[in-house]
Amino acid sequence: MKRALVTGGAGLIGSHVADLLVREGWEVRVLDNLEAQTHRRGRPSWINDRAEFIEGDLRDRETISAALDKIDIVFHQAAYGGYMPEIAKYVHVNSLGTAQMLEVICEKNPPVRKIVVASSQAVYSEGTGECPEHGIVFPSVRPVEQLRKGDWEVRCPLCSAITRSVPTPENAPVGGETVYGLTKVDQEKLVLLWGKQTGIPTVALRYSCTYGPRQSIFNPYTGVIAIFCTRLLNNLAPVLYEDGEQTRDFSFVEDIARANLLAAETDKLDGSPVNVGSGTGTPIRQIAEQLSSALKIDIAPEINGEFRPGEMRHLTSDTTRIRAIGYKPDVDLAEGIARYIDWIRSQSDIRDYFSEAAEILRNKGIVHKVQKTGR
Repeated sequence: MKRALVTGGAGLIGSHVADLLVREGWEVRVLDNLEAQTHRRGRPSWINDRAEFIEGDLRDRETISAALDKIDIVFHQAAYGGYMPEIAKYVHVNSLGTAQMLEVICEKNPPVRKIVVASSQAVYSEGTGECPEHGIVFPSVRPVEQLRKGDWEVRCPLCSAITRSVPTPENAPVGGETVYGLTKVDQEKLVLLWGKQTGIPTVALRYSCTYGPRQSIFNPYTGVIAIFCTRLLNNLAPVLYEDGEQTRDFSFVEDIARANLLAAETDKLDGSPVNVGSGTGTPIRQIAEQLSSALKIDIAPEINGEFRPGEMRHLTSDTTRIRAIGYKPDVDLAEGIARYIDWIRSQSDIRDYFSEAAEILRNKGIVHKVQKTGR
């Protein structure tokens, strides 16, 4: 029997990975610290009762050593995510936590024969563009000075022409323009480099925007669909940054879980970063409108002239690499949203945590305001 460790296995993606592995006959161990920001009510009811559960922190050497005992495959989903203000915690959890896990595997020598690590589209600085003159280009992050003027366009790095968004391949430059993105670069590079050095196969899955049942209704810093839903269910308008026309590639969580299983069971992706997404970009304004319609709560989204420096304008994943080995998303956006809404309506005491968080982000300089210019 295959034995898997799922770090972050109480969270959105990790819990669905654990469920899928259990259904496929794997022996599963879940490690999760039940971060209060995500799990305000403690241990969630959806943790699979056929999986062994360890409540503990990835950063604790004894905890991760025990969790790795007799494990064949590690699905490393644990991370601190979103647009939160704690810089040191991102680095401590995502970068140091991952590095320490790899050290422990070398020191304790459990029978680990593969690691699948959760990376993110946030590793890219900006989505790929097509310039009228120069063709496919990889634009840099938009300067803050440009965004302060309310100019949201993505320009060619060679001639400054406005580009058209096209799918982003894995060979696009990575760097990470937010603290979260930077630490996801750390995670994937650490794991892939370690795999090359040790000879143990590793895969880094660069998830697009993942959503679905179990996405935290408490965390106001991550998960745009969850944030918009909690706003609407409290009769508040979804808040759009920039002009709301930025696009993202949305993936239903069960599809992401299947991509993890596929990566574990094939050797064709070993040693590589791999985009996982739908291959379709959807404007954030459209997401707000679809949710409003599906919930039957007619509140138009609001735009306050705010933006987040370092946020990419457009990102659609080029999924050629993973589709070549048989991956195909099963759940489209309309069905996924319907399933998420069915789930969130079953939850009790849905509050708006975004308003308070938004003020914190403004005060910390993570959210900026467009500067008005006089005539």
